Amino acid sequence: MKRKNIALFALLVMGFWACQSGENVTEEKVFIDTLTIDRHLSVLASDDFMGRKPFTEGEEKTIHYLESELKAMGLKPGNGNSYFQEVPLVEITGTQSPTMTVTGQGKTMSFETGNDVVIYTERVEEEVSVKDSELVYAGFGIVAPEYGWNDYEGIDVKGKTVVVLVNDPGFGSGDSTFFKGDQMTYYGRWTYKYEEAARQGAAGVLIVHETVPAGYPWLVVQSSWTGAKLNLDDANPPYKCAIQGWITRNTAVQLFQAAGIKDYSGIAKTKGFKPLALGLKASMSVQNEIKRDMSHNVVAMLEGTKRPDEYVIYSAHWDHLGVGEPVDGDSIYNGAHDNASGTVGLLTIAETFAKMETKPERSVVFLFVTAEEQGLLGSAYYAQNPLFPANQSVANINIDGLPAYGEMKDLTITGYGQSELDNYAKAEADKQGRYVIPDPDPAKGYFFRSDHFNFAKIGIPALYASGSYESKEKGVEFIEGKTQEYLDIRYHQQADNYLPEEWDLKGIAQDAVLLFNVGNKLANETYFPKWNEGSEFKAKRDEDMSLKKK
Repeated sequence: MKRKNIALFALLVMGFWACQSGENVTEEKVFIDTLTIDRHLSVLASDDFMGRKPFTEGEEKTIHYLESELKAMGLKPGNGNSYFQEVPLVEITGTQSPTMTVTGQGKTMSFETGNDVVIYTERVEEEVSVKDSELVYAGFGIVAPEYGWNDYEGIDVKGKTVVVLVNDPGFGSGDSTFFKGDQMTYYGRWTYKYEEAARQGAAGVLIVHETVPAGYPWLVVQSSWTGAKLNLDDANPPYKCAIQGWITRNTAVQLFQAAGIKDYSGIAKTKGFKPLALGLKASMSVQNEIKRDMSHNVVAMLEGTKRPDEYVIYSAHWDHLGVGEPVDGDSIYNGAHDNASGTVGLLTIAETFAKMETKPERSVVFLFVTAEEQGLLGSAYYAQNPLFPANQSVANINIDGLPAYGEMKDLTITGYGQSELDNYAKAEADKQGRYVIPDPDPAKGYFFRSDHFNFAKIGIPALYASGSYESKEKGVEFIEGKTQEYLDIRYHQQADNYLPEEWDLKGIAQDAVLLFNVGNKLANETYFPKWNEGSEFKAKRDEDMSLKKK
């Protein structure tokens, strides 16, 4: 089909910044146009880039394209003399034992891996197993002092396998003050449950899957936690449980019935819940093939004119899923929306900063991270090995999937209420005539499912926002239809292609302008935004900032 001409869309950004520090910033005229967006998308989402998967030729093409563009803008390398931060990864291809065997209470039960249970390991070992490991029911597997909650209180689970529920106790309670009600907290994420079980010294951890509180069906578990998985190849790896995995609700019911426990979900939502030994023992194993290689984050910076040792960090992940089995003759996961659009948005923001006549007072960092699709690995490595100190990092602005449906009336903030960055975003949305809404589906925990989460974990306030609810011209139903179509046939599928004859790039430009404005505001004041009361990340930030003052 012949490509339609894409008309130039220019947005004028004019700001007279009334900073909280009392300083004002000179008015600047800045343009972000759709021709630049189209140029970058046509390259990064092309078949030539082979789905941008780490460890492939697609990675080499992607990171060198980004390096070349950042150099051409005149931006400095962000890692000494290099635009790259090496990220050591290990690929583990696990083969589950055919069954998980459970004995005790006068019974022997066998559960088929794949259908009844899915198990894997992050330990870099050729064979990992648990044998006759005692099963302990640890409720939601949460230790949250700010909520007065400890699901491990009074029991030693070292060497044992814990069974825990998905999500957190607030979900479905009807009480927005109990944890955060239906809005998932960090404690509801499966990643947290694995981490906490490891901190408790458990040998294994099994999460009970249920579609509604998990936010996805068992099919997603079967596909996402089997086959080759990338992990960080840590020189000094933290303790990890030997076995991590999921069990179906039906499997859980059989285990709890054998242990004589009826309302296992109800008792776990009671504040006085105590962990229970089930009187059962489990055996299972994983055989691994191991491959090591090096991937790369790409990082550039614009040095601040007055406070160069304070940093505003933008991030977007450059990677996608590579090449797979053909579907309708297409084998390449181009990842045009996820996340070529965000990568391009960040490139245009970087170029906008580079062209400014009046440079920002704080340094601005442009970080393109690897292996997000493999578990937020590039940003996790950066968080463990930050190039800029966390307590000198003002904020993170993360970009992951920008709207290709034209200008939007809304700005949806995922994780709304977490930090003062909401106020910055709202101020800029107001200037564009847009309204701000929180994520309309907070139970799925999207705040914990993109790279900003790893910045939050080390205390850095993070903003993750884009237009995603209401089209300026076509309304809410139009976006609902497009969103559902994307989820049904494009998300993590070969059909996520750049279609210039269909995509309306004005929405990407609109969001890029807004996010540029937020970052520029932050880069020209002395204030450090804070996490709000009740945020899971406030304590870490408060601790780090107190150390800075000493």
